[in-house]
Amino acid sequence: MTTAAPAGLSAEFASLPSVTLSDGQLGDLELLLTGAFAPLTGFMSGADVASVAERGTLADGTPWPAAITLDVPAETVPPDAARILLNDPEGTPLAVLDITERLAVGWASERPQGRGGRHAAEAGLVRLSGPVTGCRPPEHGPFRHLRRHPADVRAEFADGPVLGYATRRPLHGRQIGQLRHAAGQLKARLLLMPLVAGSAGLVVRPDALVRTVRAAARHLPPGTLVIPVPLGPHDDADTQDEIALRAVVAAAYGATHLLIDEPGPAAERGAEAAAGRPATAIPVLPAGDWAYDPAAEVWRPVALIEAGTERADLASGELEDLLDRGEDVPAWFTPAAVAQELRRARPPRSGRGLVIFLTGLSGSGKSTIARALRDAVSERGHRTVSLLDGDLVRSLLSAGLTFSRADRDLNIARIGYVATEVARHGGIAICAPIAPYAAARAKVREAVREVGDFLLVYVATPAHVCEARDRKGLYAKARAGLIDHFTGISDPYEEPTDADLVIDTSTMTAQESTNAVLGLLTSGGWLPPSPDDA
Repeated sequence: MTTAAPAGLSAEFASLPSVTLSDGQLGDLELLLTGAFAPLTGFMSGADVASVAERGTLADGTPWPAAITLDVPAETVPPDAARILLNDPEGTPLAVLDITERLAVGWASERPQGRGGRHAAEAGLVRLSGPVTGCRPPEHGPFRHLRRHPADVRAEFADGPVLGYATRRPLHGRQIGQLRHAAGQLKARLLLMPLVAGSAGLVVRPDALVRTVRAAARHLPPGTLVIPVPLGPHDDADTQDEIALRAVVAAAYGATHLLIDEPGPAAERGAEAAAGRPATAIPVLPAGDWAYDPAAEVWRPVALIEAGTERADLASGELEDLLDRGEDVPAWFTPAAVAQELRRARPPRSGRGLVIFLTGLSGSGKSTIARALRDAVSERGHRTVSLLDGDLVRSLLSAGLTFSRADRDLNIARIGYVATEVARHGGIAICAPIAPYAAARAKVREAVREVGDFLLVYVATPAHVCEARDRKGLYAKARAGLIDHFTGISDPYEEPTDADLVIDTSTMTAQESTNAVLGLLTSGGWLPPSPDDA
């Protein structure tokens, strides 16, 4: 395989069909093109996928731990297409796939959203197999200058042991101690690989993950390299297979050993075959059971600490709670430089971006609550607030759209995009569309949570009450057949099952409804208590 396009390929771009890849698919493509997934030279065939699932090898017997596949909407690939362009989200062609096999794999709504791209949930999927040829290297993404070619990293390490560590989480005191200890035993250099395709857990975004890992690297031996790697999670891989895939990639970058900090049986799998699967590409070393020793003020193996004096990691959710409240992260848990990056990635709720998304039928009271909520937040003066009301958005941001499902979804996507940008910069966005479809609401939630917080408020006023109000006469026109696709009459409304707050304005006044939302914001820490509540 080569990352250079064959001669004359550019002249064919205009005639080739194309597909836009998701983040996970872009990561797989980059690892294929750089040789990090060697011996793979493209996306796997059905026979290879079946063989990996059964035996942990490709169809020819070569050990391989996980399926590397490409599933795309069927309508993007003409039946007679022999080649297809693989584009980044901006439409730039990165590679050409020579299609050697295509298999129907079901519907996008049956598959996890993370690897299905950004296509409509009802789009059928087809799995494409075949070799890929690079057109140009990826150019965008945070810390692109650190994402070096595996061959260059291998050449820098040259001879000698290299201890790799691949992670989707920040490194804290325990991991720093484990890495120093293991590297010292092996007399090895350290290779830290923050995995920048997919969610980064607590810090959410890949750029924040890289910053926290670089901050931790200051406390590791000189010569430690930090190389971001676009390895995403693979839905069909169990924990052991995921570890084995990390070992393959780590070896491609020059690691001779891989340290893992995973509990349970997976941590025991090293260079020996386990459960009938082939050995990993390089030895996998379990980190062991560590804790903080208050007497020595260091992290060390539990066996070296006086029994009963050890201090374990922060409990699940405890670190998140500290950051949400804006409280200090204990120095024994993580270095100050890492804590600073954590606070940047997850600021306290009192200053964190927030989207309040009200949904409900026409006439339910969404707009009334949204306007009152905007005024109340503005009056307090602690936060900047923007209102994206359904009718106002329809006349400006979404002018020209119809009320078909596709256009409704596009309307919600546009509202979600603007709201996400408001949250990205620390503001509060209040949205009040009907938003009848759960999938569209879920996509907005997913986008917002990459930059801030999302609260779904379901204004569950009964349909007959909404119709009785009908100040604009819309329900009457819909029943007379004058308005098509009217939610609650001729179009469905999918009631939320994941709302953070449910309000029925047939039993509550507008002020009581607004106060309910304000109470949620105050109790959650997004707003301070009102002086009137003191």
